Amino acid sequence: MSGLVNALVIVAVAALVISRQFRARRLDADRRWWVLPAVLAVVALREPGMLDAHHRTASALLLAVEVVIGLGVGAGWAWTTRIWVEADGAVWTRGTKAAAAVWVGGIALRAGLFALGALLGVHQDSSALMLTLAGTLLVRSGVLAWRTQSLGPAATRTAAYGDGMPRPAWKERV
Repeated sequence: MSGLVNALVIVAVAALVISRQFRARRLDADRRWWVLPAVLAVVALREPGMLDAHHRTASALLLAVEVVIGLGVGAGWAWTTRIWVEADGAVWTRGTKAAAAVWVGGIALRAGLFALGALLGVHQDSSALMLTLAGTLLVRSGVLAWRTQSLGPAATRTAAYGDGMPRPAWKERV
């Protein structure tokens, strides 16, 4: 994909994720929380220009620092997200003001890192930012799933049809 398409994908995913974080949202524990980050990572890793051919060491170092920042933002975002359990056992989440501060701080750090790379003359591809976004989303979703499991068994099980009905005394044929 071209750099413009990558940038549009990054902006669309970030806008969707950020806009959804400040609304109360039901968290489904059985969802495949890793699918979107995996797709973004595969798309990012397929791009050949992630590292600058003329500045391989500096480019790899900048990429590593950017990924570490992304992982830290994901963890900070997950730990500053409010999680609660409703009476029916459904788990809900909502981003806090601290989560917004984590996002702003992460964006500022990434902008500073981009400026440092530009100062050093290192070409930075949008696929590196997409890989970082994938890491951010993966860590955030993983920590939220882990925090949800620590809420207890009522949080991971939702009501199903037939719950509370008396069980028959005989064994049903299958």
